[in-house]
Amino acid sequence: MTYTAHLDTFARDRLPAREQWPEFRFDLPELQYPQRLNCATVLLDDAIAEGHGQRVAVYGTHEQLTYAALQERVNRIANVLVQQLGLVPGNRVLLRGANTPMLAALWLAVMKAGGIAVTTMPMLRASELSKVATKAEVEFAFCDAALVEELQAAAKSTGRLNRIVTYGGGDLESRLQQVSADFSAAPTTSDDVCLLAFTSGTTGNPKATMHFHRDVLAMADVVGRHLLETQPEDIHIGSPPLGFTFGLGALLVFPLRFRAATVLIEQVTPDALLAAIAHFRATCLFTAPTMYRALAARLADHDLSSLRKCVSAGEALPKATSDLWHAKTGIRLIDGIGATEMIHIFIGSKGADIRPGATGKPLPGYTACILDADNRPLAPGNVGRLAVKGPTGCRYLADDRQANYVVDGWNVTGDQYRLDEDGYYWFIARADDMIISSGYNISAVEVEGALMLHAAVRECAVVASPDADRGQIVKAFVVLNPDLTASPELAAQLQNFVKSTIAPYKYPRMVEFVSELPKTQTGKVQRYVLRQQEEAAQTGRRVG
Repeated sequence: MTYTAHLDTFARDRLPAREQWPEFRFDLPELQYPQRLNCATVLLDDAIAEGHGQRVAVYGTHEQLTYAALQERVNRIANVLVQQLGLVPGNRVLLRGANTPMLAALWLAVMKAGGIAVTTMPMLRASELSKVATKAEVEFAFCDAALVEELQAAAKSTGRLNRIVTYGGGDLESRLQQVSADFSAAPTTSDDVCLLAFTSGTTGNPKATMHFHRDVLAMADVVGRHLLETQPEDIHIGSPPLGFTFGLGALLVFPLRFRAATVLIEQVTPDALLAAIAHFRATCLFTAPTMYRALAARLADHDLSSLRKCVSAGEALPKATSDLWHAKTGIRLIDGIGATEMIHIFIGSKGADIRPGATGKPLPGYTACILDADNRPLAPGNVGRLAVKGPTGCRYLADDRQANYVVDGWNVTGDQYRLDEDGYYWFIARADDMIISSGYNISAVEVEGALMLHAAVRECAVVASPDADRGQIVKAFVVLNPDLTASPELAAQLQNFVKSTIAPYKYPRMVEFVSELPKTQTGKVQRYVLRQQEEAAQTGRRVG
């Protein structure tokens, strides 16, 4: 790396040492990017040059923007950044807001101006925003006016975020009228950092993954091109926030890369999502398994005939959920594993290649294997650590944990997997979701999958609970389907059902009925919350 457009070299100076990088592979012709590259130019300006200006790019709750209108707004925001706020290439810009056309334009403007986007989840509080602002040394921010209070508190506590511009309340809107609609993209390179994506979960010291302009395009040129086969006629829709790289790719980068459209929903409820699919005639849906189960229960009054592909990510997809969605819609869910460190999905399957219960096979451009405890590849049939290489990979911002994620050139994701003889990868558990009880290794996800087959279970989460005799026992937290009543008899019925479905030693020795499970904003079940709860309540319990 020699030339960089970044005058502020904060990010480049904090890249891991080159010997700590994963091995990158650019085997596909579409992954050969020029040295000078600005991803916003490819996603937006090139679309205008190709004649797509009057096509709708973004549908929102209160407005829609054509490619031409989106370009004009992006250019004006970029001018506000540079002319009014004093941004120079390489500066970090925090973005805070729900999924809207304005948030999409803000992200693209940061790219075009040569900045580095730090898009945060709307539900983050001041303490969490403070960690992000401090670690990334952020001075600039665009924030929805309705969400600015927590950001201002973070600014006060850190002494950072000194240039906050709100939108939705007139501040940014008035600024946009004062600047030109013309803007020439910063002459960034393919390996200039453009995105700091903080790993999901806000406890402890957060990790920030650093992605280049080429990484943004690579996720589209692999996932959008090969797994989804996105076409200009497609309309993407879903629940993940743009602050989550799953959402950034699915709901902004992929559709723009292939001159399609996206629907951005501010408040995503099952009913709102179903209504929007029908109204906008969406063709490709992205959400988590939990949401697919909620949608399946409400399909009767909604027209989903426009859908052609549905993608599940964010957490493991139970076979029961895949089968339920297929039975209700005739569409087989595309499962996929991705990671913030990898920017998007790297294993999945489509169409006739889908094998329900399996995540799938490495996508074009990626290769994977299963490693043992000594970092040696295992033969099919063995359980071990998933490792992957491809055009994207982990580069933490100034973080010693880089050495844990990248091993001998492999990105080691922290997932336990099994590879079968046909080349399919089967998820076993996150490394910290393995339960060791009386010497047995038990996958929490496998127990959850068995419970989900029971007609009474709406949702469940399985964790290790400390036990004096066995070290740990399997405990299930169960949300029942409507109109069912929790009882010891039903708990025993679920336990016996699991015993008859998988090996009896794996059954949950404790079952607790709950009204809801703790989740992140992206829909992931927070099993660590349940584990901490169990650790805090070790005494005075009876094992069933």
